Amino acid sequence: MGLRPLIRRGRTVWRHILSANEEENERNSVQMSAAQTKGDGELGRPPSYSSSEPHDLAPNPFAQQGVQDVEAVAITWSKGALIAVFINIWFLYFVNAFISTTNSSLNPYVTSQFQAHSLSAVPTALGDAFAAALYLPMAKMMDVWGRAEGFLLMEIFLTIGLVIMASCNTFEAYCAANVFYYVGFYGLEYAVDVVTADVSTLRNRAFAYAFTSSPYIITAFAGPKIASEFYYRVSWRWGYGCWAIIAPVVAAPLYIMLKWNLHKAEKEGHRIKRPSGRTVLESICHWTIEFDLIGVFLFTIGLVLFELPFDIASYAPDGWGSGYIIAMLVVGFSMIFFFGIWEWYVAPVPLVGMDWRLFMDPTIIGAVLLDTTYQISNYCWSYYLTSWLRVNNDLSLTTANYIDNIFDMVSGVLLLLVGWIIRRVGRFKWTLYIAVPLYIFTQGLMIYFRRPNMNVGYQVMCQIFLAVGGSIFILVEQIAILSTVDHQHVATALAILNVVGTIGDSAGLTISTVIWQNTYLKALREYLPESAMSSINDIYESLETQLSYPVGTETRLGIQEAYAYSELRLLAVGCGVIVLAIPWTLLIKNVDLRKKVQVQGTVF
Repeated sequence: MGLRPLIRRGRTVWRHILSANEEENERNSVQMSAAQTKGDGELGRPPSYSSSEPHDLAPNPFAQQGVQDVEAVAITWSKGALIAVFINIWFLYFVNAFISTTNSSLNPYVTSQFQAHSLSAVPTALGDAFAAALYLPMAKMMDVWGRAEGFLLMEIFLTIGLVIMASCNTFEAYCAANVFYYVGFYGLEYAVDVVTADVSTLRNRAFAYAFTSSPYIITAFAGPKIASEFYYRVSWRWGYGCWAIIAPVVAAPLYIMLKWNLHKAEKEGHRIKRPSGRTVLESICHWTIEFDLIGVFLFTIGLVLFELPFDIASYAPDGWGSGYIIAMLVVGFSMIFFFGIWEWYVAPVPLVGMDWRLFMDPTIIGAVLLDTTYQISNYCWSYYLTSWLRVNNDLSLTTANYIDNIFDMVSGVLLLLVGWIIRRVGRFKWTLYIAVPLYIFTQGLMIYFRRPNMNVGYQVMCQIFLAVGGSIFILVEQIAILSTVDHQHVATALAILNVVGTIGDSAGLTISTVIWQNTYLKALREYLPESAMSSINDIYESLETQLSYPVGTETRLGIQEAYAYSELRLLAVGCGVIVLAIPWTLLIKNVDLRKKVQVQGTVF
């Protein structure tokens, strides 16, 4: 007997774990729901609704429970509730933007306190690795269990991470805190993006995303100043601790509104509840299959094991030749490989939750590859930007982070305009024809301007141009991948985009760390005067030590030359990678967003 018949038999066994009584209940429920539903929907796709009246609408009976619930909520709630949700999401982004800016501002100083400035990218890379592994399980949870429950879990992770950051006393504990923090931070933004997609039409979604992310306009200026005040006047620990108190308070209203309106939808008869009739053992089997726990295990552990070596190889005694580094790579890759086989052939309810043929859609491929390319290119050089500005241009912590946050300020304003234009014309691809060449050209300029004592105005100019291109990338990637799927697969599509984007983050940070470690110390040995050689390790590991040498002295000039040597190589790699954005752009279709109906009810 060949492999394929065995696999088919295994799938059949899994499908018959559920009792015959349960299958009958599920079948009857779907038939009853389909009889109540008006429209011409196909299997797995929502009906084409032609009326906005609540009594003409019903949740898609073929969708999973979490999707049905959010559709019931959209049918039930009022315009006032919809506006309140968008306002709360805006404030959530406002708090998250402050947290992100504070963390990026304080990170070089926290790692320097632990004598690990050269490894300042490692905590973020570790957090990215774990966050990337969480997106698909998170999408499954939100589809099966509910949007509110997934959102709540991510808020808990974020709060735990901030608490550990505020209390850590070692670099290892700081890395562990970053794992919790980034899982919660990225997961929370992902959950909010899914909810935003649930309550907005495709035509208006670009503008909706631009609106909810607009708080970065404010935090681009206020964030660095607050981080500076915490660092110099209070304590960097309270720079994290205060947000551990504020974040849950701001997050609570969205959870309450979603749960309350779901309760209201159930009372009004809009929520589809499928009777189970299961015993405890049957329930365990049912949810094991529905959540695809085997797929979750294979994907999560496999991706973490495969990514971690890129982040910790420098710690290993023999580097990449260390036994446990090789073992993690082999085991991680093997588990990801077996995950693919499990999902394709065996899993009764796949974790991915999408028809695999959708992965061959050129728009999905183009959006995913564009996101990966952009993230790798950006993180190849950006993590050491504030340190460069402080050492080379003698800027304060606040001013250096103002320049680093130009992206947030420019994107917040620009995307509102771009989102409004996309809403008017209904198409989005034209924006990439502006963004891609502008971004490539500007990265090339940065290579030229990254020299010792070069006027800081050139850095500001480049950051503005990069913000224009990069912010368009992020917005268009989301709209492009969502334009190819129905509402049932919104969470999964965004999860896939976030997985590859976060892997790109981690890969870029790893490349950045490796280049820095292999060039900066070497350059210091070449450019530092003989009198400073006794302190070379302290200079290498601590930003505060680098800044302690007065501007214009021989030692400070040597440090600036060493920075320029490393920065040139970081930017050259990033510029080479971003050129791949050209073919990826050509893959994306120019979809007319006005012609596709994806959501129903009271939506924006």
